[in-house]
Amino acid sequence: MTDKSDKKFSSDPIKVDPALHERARLLSEALPYLQHYDSKTVVIKYGGHAMGDERLARLFARDVVLLKQVGINPVIVHGGGPQIGKMLARLNIKSEFAGGLRVTDAQTIDVVEMVLSGSINKQIVTNIGRHGGHAIGISGKDDSLMIARKSERKTVSDPDSNLERVVDLGFVGEPEQVNPQIINVVINSNLIPVIAPIGISRSGETFNINADTFAGALAASLGAKRLLLMTDVRGVLDDAGELIGELSVEEARTLVREQVVSGGMIPKLETCIQAVEGGVEAVVINDGRVPHALLLELYTEHGAGTLIS
Repeated sequence: MTDKSDKKFSSDPIKVDPALHERARLLSEALPYLQHYDSKTVVIKYGGHAMGDERLARLFARDVVLLKQVGINPVIVHGGGPQIGKMLARLNIKSEFAGGLRVTDAQTIDVVEMVLSGSINKQIVTNIGRHGGHAIGISGKDDSLMIARKSERKTVSDPDSNLERVVDLGFVGEPEQVNPQIINVVINSNLIPVIAPIGISRSGETFNINADTFAGALAASLGAKRLLLMTDVRGVLDDAGELIGELSVEEARTLVREQVVSGGMIPKLETCIQAVEGGVEAVVINDGRVPHALLLELYTEHGAGTLIS
């Protein structure tokens, strides 16, 4: 004989919205990735469409706060080429270009520093704060974080005459020495560092440094678990235009040597190679146009770009 009182425990399971089940499943599957990156440093080069699009900028800030909350130490290095161009136009300062590269004279470097270390840097800090995070904006000049040397003269082709000429890019620099003490202090104080890619020479000159190059040198000095280069492309493409999901350093060198990649992808791959050889576990050329690209890369199996390790 069945106890009637048991009937109240024999009802069917509660029906839950399938979308909620999917969220729970995704959170559960993220566990090994959360463990993999716990207390590790991830350097993020932030720029391009992800920074220029207001919605993507909000999502990026939110995701960075989430990374910090779950135990990752995010370090942001940002670009700002389009914003620099707009400010120079507003100030009626005409830029000279050589082979697609901006020649940065004394007047221009003042504007570059103002835009990178000022308006852009503080906007990113503000966005992070709006989502409950705590960030601080600095540049490579603070505590001599990035000692720079003047970039060597570049050989460029004149598109009109097809003749090559050597140009001096002015106040454009390359990393010479990284002193990451200030970043370690910031990380340990539970703040998120947001860094403008401005360097200083040993004699006190200010240099503009390519943000990818800056981020790569910083990631190596920090022994970062990952360097994520957010771009406006899907990643590295093969001859057929298909995305390459993963590359070894030697395979990346081959793509450059055999001219499978061209244009701006060449210096990006060179940065990836140098970072991995400098001690970064892996570098990802990430499609920053994809919402939540950071989370897709760090917390899912397939990611959102090309991984070089």
